[in-house]
Amino acid sequence: MGFLTNKTAIITGAGRAVLSDGRCGSIGYGIATAYAKEGANLVITGRNVQKLTDAKEELERLYGIQVLPVQADVNAGADNAAVVEHVVKEAVDAFGDIHVLINNAQASASGVTLADHTTEQFDLAIYSGLYATFHYMKACYPYLKKTQGSVINFASGAGLFGNFGQCAYAAAKEGIRGLTRVAATEWGRDNINVNIVCPLAWTSQLENFKNAYPDAFEKNVKMPPVGHLGDAELEIGRVCVQLASPDFKFMTGETITLEGGKGLRP
Repeated sequence: MGFLTNKTAIITGAGRAVLSDGRCGSIGYGIATAYAKEGANLVITGRNVQKLTDAKEELERLYGIQVLPVQADVNAGADNAAVVEHVVKEAVDAFGDIHVLINNAQASASGVTLADHTTEQFDLAIYSGLYATFHYMKACYPYLKKTQGSVINFASGAGLFGNFGQCAYAAAKEGIRGLTRVAATEWGRDNINVNIVCPLAWTSQLENFKNAYPDAFEKNVKMPPVGHLGDAELEIGRVCVQLASPDFKFMTGETITLEGGKGLRP
């Protein structure tokens, strides 16, 4: 247990996912596990109720914390302000305060070129990523101001480097980066720090892709200089723990690239 003991973190897109070797199989679940080990109580959101329920059972059993799972889906057809306000109300009713907000959830249609992208596909990325981040930040602001908390948003190398077939995903992620920088400027006086993580992690989705299509995996998935993709808990989640610590309070508005040397830039 550490500085997060009995504090509350909202983590979007944090349903249970595991690799064949038992390690965390998604970035969201890796973050949730890292925070649970530090004693934080968690509010986890996602679309899949079973994955959320499984996460609650495992994290509470292993780490003795409290986990509140809330199904939530920000999309083009929903009253998204109401969806997010419901999550925040549930969090405050259960735990009283909010100390950390982590906007990790994102859906997109990958591999579709800009010329072939439909409006519906573009909306999928913008709503699930950019709009969700906006609504969660806005709804959580009064509570983060009270606790002088932290926000950690997720972007991607797809936006930094213009990856092929990622136009909607890249647009959503770069929008999140812009939103983060503005929040850092506006919320600095409230002692809320707001930062971005661009991760490259080994996930169950990639593991399944490798097992099903080994040739396509070798052709399309390039290893970074360190020789492996990041561990979702130890190399992504643990950094998210540190970004909410007092040691990093002075850092805000920054983009942290966790890509094992692949995301080098000026």
